[in-house]
Amino acid sequence: MQARTLPARRGWAWIVDGFAIWKRNPALITFLVMAYSFIQLVMFIVPYIGPIVISLTTPALALGIYNGCKAVAEGRKVGPEVMFSGFRQQLPELIKIGGINFLCTLALVGLAVLIDGSMGDRMVDILLGKADAGETLSENPSFGLAVLVVVVGFTPLAMAYWFAPLLAAWGKVPAVKALFFSYVACLRNWRAFLVYGLCLMVVTQAASIVVIVFDLALPILGSLAALAFPVVFMPVVFASLYANTTDVFGKITPDEQD
Repeated sequence: MQARTLPARRGWAWIVDGFAIWKRNPALITFLVMAYSFIQLVMFIVPYIGPIVISLTTPALALGIYNGCKAVAEGRKVGPEVMFSGFRQQLPELIKIGGINFLCTLALVGLAVLIDGSMGDRMVDILLGKADAGETLSENPSFGLAVLVVVVGFTPLAMAYWFAPLLAAWGKVPAVKALFFSYVACLRNWRAFLVYGLCLMVVTQAASIVVIVFDLALPILGSLAALAFPVVFMPVVFASLYANTTDVFGKITPDEQD
């Protein structure tokens, strides 16, 4: 499975391509993303087994969105039933990818907790605005080290996971190989991914400013803008993930395997 090495400017192009795909059928792609989020939320509520089930099934659920994006990009008509199409494509390998990702995440979080047993409480306080991030880091060196371990550890984990579900489902690549190919592809295209991430941050900040301005002008406009942003932004992000996969790997088929 050969990954292309693309220039940095392709990072922005992925977002543009994702928006173009979403525009062709915004109702379908938005529905798929909202359904994906709702299903995960419902599963998360289930005590104990909920997070495990989410981890194992997320690759197959996400694949339903990518299958929808693929159909839209190719001009084919599909309906909401495509949401669960991922469960009919290499499901054992997709579950393996979810399981490996879950175990690695668990190990990483466990290591961070060993370094700083109060990391979870401190993170919650920071997120709720009860504590200042800078002060917490300066007063608790172990917390800073734990955060560093999580950030450094999650980066290669995210790289390995990024393309893996699509490589496993569309290219029929075994789970471990799919994770390896995904990591190598992200490493080769780190410049494009850096631009991609920065552009998403800029878009998010720009949207936040728009929401604030609208809210100051007329609160109801601010509320509408705040509601419209995730309804458009998240589907475009998912569509851009499909776009960068096809840009890096081309048309993924089993015949392309080494």
